[in-house]
Amino acid sequence: MRKFLVLLDDSRECLNAMRFAAMRAANSGGGVVILSVIPADDIQHGFGVADVMRAEAQERIEAHFEVFAKWMRSRPKVEPELIIREGDPAEELIAQLSDDPEIGVVVLGLNADKSGQNPVLTRLLREAATLSCPITIVPGDIPKERLEAIT
Repeated sequence: MRKFLVLLDDSRECLNAMRFAAMRAANSGGGVVILSVIPADDIQHGFGVADVMRAEAQERIEAHFEVFAKWMRSRPKVEPELIIREGDPAEELIAQLSDDPEIGVVVLGLNADKSGQNPVLTRLLREAATLSCPITIVPGDIPKERLEAIT
């Protein structure tokens, strides 16, 4: 089964990447893997603090994931898989590609704001020739109807 890998974050464009991946998976008999990365800088190390911070971050991620998962289960009828990793988002995405050979496409949302930076996309494009699968970039401001038409 071909899986579509999407990076879950708090960005607006993440929504369109999720929609695109779910609709493509539903239309091609594939699956969706949602990767969320807890940045290592967000976890303070200290006496018991790191475990509490990690647990709180995982709870937030799972709640965020459940919003997307509920829609995926009901509309395009796809059961997404959640992977939570800790570290640099770009490095962890690349590591996930190595860990799961069934991932066939990375789907990333692109911010319409030209001044915004996307370090994950920048890193993936630098290493695109060595990746095990293609990257699909979904504009963050593309209408939902257009996404449905092209998937």
